[in-house]
Amino acid sequence: MNLLTVFQQGDAVLIAVFATLVLMSVLTWYLIILRGLQTWQTRRGNQAAEAALWDAPDWQQAELALQHSNAPFAKLTRQGLAALRHHRSQAEKALGQACSSDEFLTRAIRKGIAQANAQQEGGMTLLASIGSTAPFIGLFGTVWGIYHALVNIGAAGQVNIAAVSGPIGEALIATAAGLAAAIPAVLAYNAFTRMQRVMTQEIDHFAHDLHAQLLTQSGEIDGVR
Repeated sequence: MNLLTVFQQGDAVLIAVFATLVLMSVLTWYLIILRGLQTWQTRRGNQAAEAALWDAPDWQQAELALQHSNAPFAKLTRQGLAALRHHRSQAEKALGQACSSDEFLTRAIRKGIAQANAQQEGGMTLLASIGSTAPFIGLFGTVWGIYHALVNIGAAGQVNIAAVSGPIGEALIATAAGLAAAIPAVLAYNAFTRMQRVMTQEIDHFAHDLHAQLLTQSGEIDGVR
């Protein structure tokens, strides 16, 4: 049984089914590798940013150490510092009178958390879609292939096991191909969902500590560039 026979002898529908499943499988493994590397880089970046922040002697040195980092922790720190400076510059205007520095800082940090969480969701919808639809696409290919095999048997007017086993076996490969595309997508989706949940908790904890530290030492932020 040769899979290439499907592309050589199959009709347009069966070829389209297999091509779709191959594309789904390629996209799945591309997203697995890409998201795996991104998650690893993000975790390392957050650890480095957290160490650089809490080891800095003052906020000016902390901002200098984090100014080129793209880690969520570094972005939250820069957003928090920018929010306090902006609120302080508008203290005598309507914006400063509308809310306290605590409320303004909380709003800015929450926006940063939402942006960080949104970046972690890239590709998750596609993985979920592949995991849920690939088995049914493969099943459709199997049903379609068996249907045409039976039509050919009826047209020939006789049953020949050797002639039937090949086309039906090739049609059944569509179900296996659908599962081969769906299983890695489902496993990857579950794994990345758990990683995303853990990372979200880490960001929340860091944001809470950052918020408390910025409010406690807000008087020292005047020297930040």
